Amino acid sequence: MDYKTTLNLPRTDFPMKANLPQKEPERLAWWDQERVYDLIQEARNGCPRYILHDGPPYANGHIHIGHGLNKILKDIIIKSKTMAGFQAPYIPGWDCHGLPIEHQVTKQLGAKKKDLSAVQLRKLCREYAEKFVEIQRDEFRRLGVFGDWEHPYLTMDHAYEAAIVREFGKFVEKGRVYKGLKPVLWCTVDQTALAEAEVEYEDHLSPSVYVKFPFTVSPAEMGSDQRLGLPTVKELKAVSAVIWTTTPWTLPANQAICLHPDFDYAILQAGEEAFVVAVGLEDAFAKACKIEKFEVLGKKKGKDFEGWTCHPPFAKKEVPILNGDFVTLEQGTGCVHIAPGHGMDDYLLVLKYNKPPYVDMLPDRKPLEILVPVNNAGRFTDDFPEFAGQPVLEANPGIVEVLKAKGLLVGEKKLEHTYPHCWRCKQPVIFRATHQWFVSMEEADLRQKALKAIDNVQWIPERGRDRIYGMILNRPDWCLSRQRMWGTPIPVFSCQGCSTPLADSKVIEHISVQMQEGGADIWFSRSAEELLPVGTTCAQCGHGSFKKEHDILDVWFESGVSHAAVLRPQGEGWYPADLYLEGSDQHRGWFHSSLLTSVTTDEQAPYRAVLTHGFVLDGEGKKMSKSAGNVVTPQEIIKESGAEILRLWVASQDYQEDLRISKDI
Repeated sequence: MDYKTTLNLPRTDFPMKANLPQKEPERLAWWDQERVYDLIQEARNGCPRYILHDGPPYANGHIHIGHGLNKILKDIIIKSKTMAGFQAPYIPGWDCHGLPIEHQVTKQLGAKKKDLSAVQLRKLCREYAEKFVEIQRDEFRRLGVFGDWEHPYLTMDHAYEAAIVREFGKFVEKGRVYKGLKPVLWCTVDQTALAEAEVEYEDHLSPSVYVKFPFTVSPAEMGSDQRLGLPTVKELKAVSAVIWTTTPWTLPANQAICLHPDFDYAILQAGEEAFVVAVGLEDAFAKACKIEKFEVLGKKKGKDFEGWTCHPPFAKKEVPILNGDFVTLEQGTGCVHIAPGHGMDDYLLVLKYNKPPYVDMLPDRKPLEILVPVNNAGRFTDDFPEFAGQPVLEANPGIVEVLKAKGLLVGEKKLEHTYPHCWRCKQPVIFRATHQWFVSMEEADLRQKALKAIDNVQWIPERGRDRIYGMILNRPDWCLSRQRMWGTPIPVFSCQGCSTPLADSKVIEHISVQMQEGGADIWFSRSAEELLPVGTTCAQCGHGSFKKEHDILDVWFESGVSHAAVLRPQGEGWYPADLYLEGSDQHRGWFHSSLLTSVTTDEQAPYRAVLTHGFVLDGEGKKMSKSAGNVVTPQEIIKESGAEILRLWVASQDYQEDLRISKDI
């Protein structure tokens, strides 16, 4: 007997298997056909708004698992707020300018690049960005993310580029923008300045050298009561201050030595010479330099050495000893080699001593030079003829050999430490003083206003507040300029009569109106005369002929003004946003630049709350990489199991910490 016929079971057309990889595309197509997102927005018209502002991913390559985590978290919030009775629109965006795209295009062009005009190169970059916006848009939609996908914001849209220029004009109007010669992070491969947010710190093996700078006066005078007051010193062959550095290539640019004014410094006798080293570092110094026996002849405060002079290793001149509070006792000798063209602390110290009353204690009362014997490609110039043409990092061994031959090398070894690398080419960067455009953190009290705004924001998790607060508190002035083509130009001119920069907010507004129609390409296709208002003259000399600035703006400035380009034009209730949600690395990126631009224009943060999530690691908690073969892509998961499984994984995780994923998980 067939007992199946005796059972009274419910009947349903509902499939017994989910078949998500096949069924989900059908559901997504139905959403589009029925305009589900639009209907939801219409149904919620008049309800309280909830604005989650999308941080723009970069339009380069396919989306990765971190993108998936980010977009799904946003979608969960948008949908839950909608179900709670809010109107929660979601406008996705893309960051479309910048070096990675320009690099990919020029790589494809090869030698043909030199035959292209700036406008032609920019056209190819735009096409490349458009291609990946389309690819990523489809991949994000496949995740089941609701949004206004037909009307995203793109930083390369004409209206957005015009907004970038207008916001730059507001910085100019507040007096917060200036051009100066300052040390910046410099990529020698891409030959452009970099912001702190554009570098990654990786392990690096550097030379660690101890170099002596002999005092310019004889040991007899050094031992006198007017100097060290140590009679035994008079019998020695030499007395030297010893510096420690991991960048021997910067020694040709040396201008001074810095000691901490309040530290005690020991005069160590080793054989027939003496070395000046900070108290507390004597044993470590002796061990590193293989000095088996030394005697402390006496001690003196760092401030007592101020104004004394030494012989540098690569110049026939005298360099002074200066005092600075940034000197530490963590390692080295407490005597710091000062190259203002290659370090920010060095630069600021030299600026201080180049002004009265400090300049009076410099040799011949002459200001110290900001010397940079290094070109854009990171090679020594003819200012250092012995190594002209050599890449600076590759020149380190040769420089060490020269120091050894001159009898100035006291000790050497190798040091493994973290060192800044370019985020794109992954190569070590250098500090190099160049003429750049900067935002002053002190002008019009920008730093303090930004710090105050931070405390009016809800930070999730709470530790995010301390992280961004410390970054704003300690950050240097913001380097805005980049030496590239694919981006929004810095809308500034210089007088051809006297070279005075023309950075005027009214002129900049005039430029932005033109960009609203023709986009940023007009800067590269029109002459200065065509761009400027009729009758513009130089306020300094009255000349009427100008040339355009060649640099473009930092892409972090571009994405950082999205509150002005995207939110404010939508009308009341959109700005400030209720939430910014990105990875924890954006405390130094998008959260950071958005805060500074919004405080400049509106004296408030552009967000009421900021939520950060961790990074996605492999199943063993290791960073994913193609070389390790442990990359898990959202495309693979969707193909095998469906997007809903990936969404379920996101919903089940503690997003505040780093997350693990694998096929087993």
